[in-house]
Amino acid sequence: MNGLGTDGGGSTHDTASSTHNTVSGDAVIVGPLLMAQHIEGIQLPPPPPDVPPSQGPMPSRVFVNRTKELADLQDAALSLAAGPEPGVVLVVGVGGVGKTQLVAQAVRRELHRLFPDGQLYVDLADHRRDGAVDLAAVLGEFLRALRVHKDYVPGGLAERTALFRSVAATLRLLVKVDNVQHAPEVRALVPPQGLLVATGRRVLPSLLMDGAVLIDVAPLDGAAGTELVRRWHADADEGTAADVVRLCAGHPLALRAALEWLAARPQLTLDDVVRDLTAGRYGTGDGGVREATGMAMVAGGGTEEGGVGEAVDTVLDSVVAGVSGHTRHLYDLLGVLPGTTATADLLTATGATQVDEGLGELLSCRLAVLVESSDRPRRYRLHDVVRAHARLRARALPEERRRAVLRLVVDFYADAAAHGDALVLGDRFRIQPPPVRPLSELAARGTLFTGRPDALEWLDAERANFRAAVRAAADEGWYEDVWRLCESLWALYHSRKHLADCVESGLLGIEAAQHEARPDVEIRMRNQVARAAYELGDLDRAESQLDAAADLLGLAGDPRLSGVVQESRGLIALARGRSEESPGAARERAEEARELFERALAANRAVPDPHGIVVQSYNVAQALVAGERWADALDVLGEAAETARTTGDEPMLPRIDLVRAHAFAGLGSLDRAVAAAGAAADAAAGLKQFAKLDQALELLTALADRAEDRPLRVACEEKLGALRRTMGLRPPAAPTA
Repeated sequence: MNGLGTDGGGSTHDTASSTHNTVSGDAVIVGPLLMAQHIEGIQLPPPPPDVPPSQGPMPSRVFVNRTKELADLQDAALSLAAGPEPGVVLVVGVGGVGKTQLVAQAVRRELHRLFPDGQLYVDLADHRRDGAVDLAAVLGEFLRALRVHKDYVPGGLAERTALFRSVAATLRLLVKVDNVQHAPEVRALVPPQGLLVATGRRVLPSLLMDGAVLIDVAPLDGAAGTELVRRWHADADEGTAADVVRLCAGHPLALRAALEWLAARPQLTLDDVVRDLTAGRYGTGDGGVREATGMAMVAGGGTEEGGVGEAVDTVLDSVVAGVSGHTRHLYDLLGVLPGTTATADLLTATGATQVDEGLGELLSCRLAVLVESSDRPRRYRLHDVVRAHARLRARALPEERRRAVLRLVVDFYADAAAHGDALVLGDRFRIQPPPVRPLSELAARGTLFTGRPDALEWLDAERANFRAAVRAAADEGWYEDVWRLCESLWALYHSRKHLADCVESGLLGIEAAQHEARPDVEIRMRNQVARAAYELGDLDRAESQLDAAADLLGLAGDPRLSGVVQESRGLIALARGRSEESPGAARERAEEARELFERALAANRAVPDPHGIVVQSYNVAQALVAGERWADALDVLGEAAETARTTGDEPMLPRIDLVRAHAFAGLGSLDRAVAAAGAAADAAAGLKQFAKLDQALELLTALADRAEDRPLRVACEEKLGALRRTMGLRPPAAPTA
């Protein structure tokens, strides 16, 4: 190469002793032949600890009377692990019978040695919407657990499936999946090498036809149950222990709850437990609730025997009746909550008192369990059988009280989401006003989150609860809360690519806006749905939403709403242009996109919105590059870069420089293209925009190849490989001889 580049203005600075070239931002490349050394010097983040994931519920210290099932599971795992293909084991039994604990025990005793590269776990109940599981979200969690950086997790199900199979191709993994209902849910999550163990309430014949091994976990018989009771209560009379087992229908969850309750009351005996269960001492004073709960378990689980369901419910009624008043109140609150988990902050916000003490008592009674979470707050959940019981109790509460609790829950999540949105996406255009309550008022102690990364982790950990809160608000007719939540949750859905959630909540947001007669809100909601559909590759659906939004623009006052619609239309036009086979047709699409982005730019200038001006200028330049109008693109980018630097919009600078590099390359000015791409790499590394750094290094590699600059190409390839390894993307396995 004969020289390196300049900034967008084209200025080159020469000195008597050396030549250096200033590119956009503060990056300075010293010496025209030293770009390779400069690329080698780019600092990458340290790779995450090379520790295999070990997810899933912990095994209990007390585990007896499942000798046959445990041996069958271990034998099946050993046999399947020895084969060349991945295997599946299906563990079936009524809710709470001990399926998950059986798997946990097998992992601790034997299976962890068979799968040294880690264990992944998911409870599909947390990802099920209207009977269907969001498999893209599950695979996203798996990829992050396998140390794939969030910037490298794609949005669509097909792309995530392909990446999961690539990343896991050489790994011996154990995947544990609870609450499976349909065979496709299992097939999508089977690791390329290793074993998937699924638990569910019913047999899935198509999986067995695929070669899955079935393990049936039945309630404990009299002898086994009695042994378990005497293991927990050593001085128990055998006959009394047998009566407890009979009254609990051999159900381990019911037995454990009853014995834990007794353990906390040393003044009572096992005879008292038998007497209470026999008498039907129900916490509600209404046997109808117990009956209804048992029937609901039969209907919901598909395999529950009525006697088991009623026996479990009898025990739960007795246990709840025996806890302290504030704990019983907390239990009823958990039955009202629309989501699956709760934090002490949420429970406090709903008016609960002595929350820590109550949660401690629920944990000690085995009514609640702690949930693994990547962010700071502890999260609690009820076992699904217990949750069904709590929700049936909640139905007996006065309607006014139930709605009052839901009101507090929705208010909490609406304010928390708004604060999270502000931290994650900063000063972006929003329709809703800032929340009245400060962030500090939402937490029982301290704050919910501090800073962008912390806020994003908290939002992600609460994702299932947000989804439930949006639907609960819609069911109650609280339409303003629905669209407020949807608008704020764009920060989560866009950042973590939860695109199916974005579509689902956005459709509810559209209905809410129509009920409220808010065309401005409806435009915003339709645009969010369109952007999610665009990222999923469903361009037709995206365009139909934008068509409906465009029809409302005359009723909206803020010109930025026109801008967001025109921007989305422009992105779709660019995407369609990339798929055009004819160069002429591609240029026509590029011109269409340019005109749309120009309208979006004018709308942002009318406000004015400095960030919007920078973004739309960048988009205009993208369209100009796609239309091969290289010089025009450079003019637009120069102005955009100056505005970004003036307004402190540094995150846009790497994106601007990447487009600048493409424009210089189109003009044949490879030295300037390399300088712009190098500036993009520098800025992206400094801002920890690793996806943009990847793009910059990939572009630099291609430019070095065109310029026949082997040292630069080698440096870029090595840095790119190091970056991708750091981001969790393992290189393909070397071919075997």
